[in-house]
Amino acid sequence: MADEKRTVKMPHNVILEDRKSLMITGVSDVDSFDDQTITVYTEMGEMTIRGSGLHIGKLSLETGELNITGNIAALGYSDNREKQGGFFSRMFK
Repeated sequence: MADEKRTVKMPHNVILEDRKSLMITGVSDVDSFDDQTITVYTEMGEMTIRGSGLHIGKLSLETGELNITGNIAALGYSDNREKQGGFFSRMFK
């Protein structure tokens, strides 16, 4: 059944408000995070968020939602869409 969930694509949206609040949908896992960089896997590839004072306020891998607050300076995608296994997937195996 877990394989069936992975084949269903979630919509991927990014909403940035005043460079202080970021909501992302379509998140499948969080690879790494600290107060300056957060790396997540999305339906559109690996995404890196950079800034200062970054804080994950809400994370739901079931719904694919992630909320981040802080001073957001940059958002970027890498073309690598193959999931390697993120921090939370390794932690809860």
